[in-house]
Amino acid sequence: MTSRIEQIIDDLELYIENCKFKPFSTDMIIVNKTEIDEMIRDLRMTTPEEIKRYQKIISNKEAILNDAREKAQALLNNAEVQTNELISEHQIMQQAYAQANEIVELATQQAQDILDRATMEANGMRTSVMQYSDRMLANLETIIKQSIEFATKDYNKLVGDLQEIDSVVTANRADLVPAEVMEDSEEASADMQSPSVL
Repeated sequence: MTSRIEQIIDDLELYIENCKFKPFSTDMIIVNKTEIDEMIRDLRMTTPEEIKRYQKIISNKEAILNDAREKAQALLNNAEVQTNELISEHQIMQQAYAQANEIVELATQQAQDILDRATMEANGMRTSVMQYSDRMLANLETIIKQSIEFATKDYNKLVGDLQEIDSVVTANRADLVPAEVMEDSEEASADMQSPSVL
């Protein structure tokens, strides 16, 4: 039976596989931050519930031991009744105690085996979940950082290109228009931009 954590992880893997690649890239993808954040939040909320489920298995140890004690006590009670009817009271009590001790020892061993298996399974599941979650979060963190880095580079390149174009335009104006005319044009432009005083 697939657990909720496994379902979320499968959904996360499927989402990443269906993401579009970044233009001109074969290993970087474009992700929707809101959807990724929702999946991660769902994973974090589900993980404690899975751990609680295994802790519940461990807590059943007491129930098994109590059941064994009740069975042992029932045998002892039955033995006490029988001793009132039989001559060999000592022998009957010895047999009852031996049977009761045997049941308690067997039940205790079974409970310990169940507890050990449940503990190992719970620890294994918790470790696997934490490791997988950490790997997924690390991959997402890398994707986001790379996206920010490439966006910053693209922006800086655009600014640099615009500055170069501006320099070329300024140089072309200087070549085409005499310096005096350019100064008059710039002064007239400044006057038009300044607010008039009444």
